[in-house]
Amino acid sequence: MDAATFEYMKKRFEEYYMTATFMMPPAVEQREWGFIFFDPSGEVRMKRHIGFSSKNEVETYMRSMVPRHAYHSTAYYKLPSASTMPEKVWLGADLIFDLDADHIMRGAYDVMLERVKEETYKLLDMLTGELGFIDRDVSIVFSGGRGYHIHVRNLETRQWGSTERRELVDYVCGIGIDPEFMLGKGRDSGWSARYRSAVSEYFDELMKTDRESAVKAVGSIRGVGDPSAGSFVDSLKETSRKVKSTKKDVPVTGTLKKVLEQDGGPLIDKIRERAALTDEPVTTDIKRLIRMPGSLHGGSGFRVVPLTVRDLDNFDPLVDAVVFGESPVRIDLAFSLTMPVLGNKYSLEKGINNVPEALAVFLCARGAARYAGSVR
Repeated sequence: MDAATFEYMKKRFEEYYMTATFMMPPAVEQREWGFIFFDPSGEVRMKRHIGFSSKNEVETYMRSMVPRHAYHSTAYYKLPSASTMPEKVWLGADLIFDLDADHIMRGAYDVMLERVKEETYKLLDMLTGELGFIDRDVSIVFSGGRGYHIHVRNLETRQWGSTERRELVDYVCGIGIDPEFMLGKGRDSGWSARYRSAVSEYFDELMKTDRESAVKAVGSIRGVGDPSAGSFVDSLKETSRKVKSTKKDVPVTGTLKKVLEQDGGPLIDKIRERAALTDEPVTTDIKRLIRMPGSLHGGSGFRVVPLTVRDLDNFDPLVDAVVFGESPVRIDLAFSLTMPVLGNKYSLEKGINNVPEALAVFLCARGAARYAGSVR
């Protein structure tokens, strides 16, 4: 980031923080805080092991220091400002899920935001529809970047260690599925229903191909030879009927077992499509720092927005997380692109462009453009 762009960005953030409204986590005084500041050298360094005794202290710090990124711990500590983790004395932690489009797909920014919202709905359905959490335990935060953070604040889960949290994230991600259990008699909800759906779709696609292609596909699975693949394909219609029914157990043996337990391939892809693709290390980390709601994301200039479950339907991050306006700004763009923001779509060519301030901040924050002056 050159000097002019650096000064422009820092000034915009400073103006925002002078009047910003922040949403503080419960027990502010038990949280560790961490910040990354605007550094003219471009070096990224976090200042952490900071503690505050009140909401007012946090707000005063934000307005005076103008961080580029602001975080608080998901954990509760006795001494959050201690310089080592053991000295802090861990008291528990919120349960956190991080859904980041960058871990799910690559594509245009707006498309990635739409895709990660789908994953967020899937996760919320699992948490409240299958795992027993209620809406008031769950809050959503748009990260300001490419996804959403789900915070679960529940006394029963606060003391969970990494092992318990790993079991939960394995469930939502569909990791460690036992085919025999999933295809057991009477199991037609939750992951059993999703698993039957994935297997049925996979079998239906095999049956739509010619026999030779189907045998080749099944025969390529480790441990399945052509004779076994041929017999499996010939009986596939009956096997598929059994999978779709919940009236009897489906014996998972022989070739069927090898097919269902294959590593990789189209079946695994279909199971993955039905999982909630959350970032596993974030959930299992009981000492994580997470973005502060109300702060700005230094890589986009967008606001980190707290949401309720009901808010999510109508939330449009390219409108509702944008805090800068439409005043024209001149930028020098590194490459051509098309980008929607504030309800308008902008098609820009490489080089000098006049754009609304909201888009200028976003592109400069992402390193796609340099500030080239105000438009008079």
